[in-house]
Amino acid sequence: MERIIEEIREDLSRRIAVAADRLTDRTLAEDPAYAALLGRAELRERIHHSLRQAVEGLLRSSRGLPVELADARAVGALRAEQGLPLTSLLRTYRRGGRLLWQSLTEAVTAHDRAALPRLLPGATALWDVLDQMTDAVTESYRRAEAAHGERDREHRAALLDVLLDGGVGPSAAAPLAPAEVSAAEAAAARLGLPERGRFTVVVLAADPSGAPVAPVAGEPGAASAPRVLWRVRADGEIGLVELGHHPLESVRELLAPLGVRAGVGPVVAAPTEVARAHRLAALALRTAPESEGPRTALLDERLPAALVAAQAELAGRLRQVVLGPVLALPAQDRRTLLTTLGTWLACRGSTTDAAQRLYCHRNTVSNRLRRLEQLTGRSLSDPGQVVELALAHAAVLQRVGAEPATRPAAPDPRASRTPGGTARRSPRRPV
Repeated sequence: MERIIEEIREDLSRRIAVAADRLTDRTLAEDPAYAALLGRAELRERIHHSLRQAVEGLLRSSRGLPVELADARAVGALRAEQGLPLTSLLRTYRRGGRLLWQSLTEAVTAHDRAALPRLLPGATALWDVLDQMTDAVTESYRRAEAAHGERDREHRAALLDVLLDGGVGPSAAAPLAPAEVSAAEAAAARLGLPERGRFTVVVLAADPSGAPVAPVAGEPGAASAPRVLWRVRADGEIGLVELGHHPLESVRELLAPLGVRAGVGPVVAAPTEVARAHRLAALALRTAPESEGPRTALLDERLPAALVAAQAELAGRLRQVVLGPVLALPAQDRRTLLTTLGTWLACRGSTTDAAQRLYCHRNTVSNRLRRLEQLTGRSLSDPGQVVELALAHAAVLQRVGAEPATRPAAPDPRASRTPGGTARRSPRRPV
């Protein structure tokens, strides 16, 4: 094979140059991706070089040497960075291989038709060389594409962080500084978000296994669903939701298939307000304790509980001052009274409905509530004191959700008696 190629080298070089011209013109005419990326001179030089590299590979193979593939790898990586489709790149390589074989056979025929049979074994060797070159191009292209995709994901994550974390810190409640506003506006523009619209943020509870919960693609599959940009962090996952015309309630439907606890912030009108929505979404999540199982907590539906969650020190004080005597009871008694109170509150003060939910008689619920009133010194017929009990109950639930392995703290001595003077421990057995 080497001897034949040496005999026809000059003629083969001319024919390869013609083949490069033909393939260049065909590629530019039939492939818009190439036409948009490269000019004729550059593409023709690249094709011509690849055809000559294939001939050199054939010669090296005939000598038992490995084919040089560094150039093919460089081309694959470069085209991936430039965004040329891999199908376009491989199509040109395949067409080049066919033209090269045609040039070889024509050159041998013109030199010595009788030598054609000696060329035939070279067909297998040539296609092996071309296969190695296209494999190298493909592998390099995919590696570069993966690296490029990873850089894109990291860049997008950084842009999302600008929106989600803007102004977070001691002055988080204050308006964004001008520089922060500019950064948020620039990040929103690069993420394709409008300057004005309807946005909210969802915060998912972290999965104990550490596995991501949100869809990997970060976009909803259905065209009718709101657009969501997901940010995965070590402490959970955050979604920036572009609601558009969708109601806020649609976020609950969007998250339902995930089967996790989630907090949803309020609707904001601009990307520069996303950081505030993020803080409030995290607060909403804290109002949904683990004991309640998977659920989506919309901040605007849980504002009293959010007030409690926002003030940890005052929440602790509220637990002890209002429900301290109840928390001091034995575990079973404590659970019974707290569950009854929570159910009664959820039933909007209906003893009958609460009894149905608790699978007990209405009188049983009444007796439990009466005992709770005696222990706390609060009356369930006084709206103001009901508010206190509801907020204290929310504080207890949030503490249990945050510290499931801990027992309620010992009551403050100053709260050992309620304002009404009722003894801290009831002499009656729990009903």
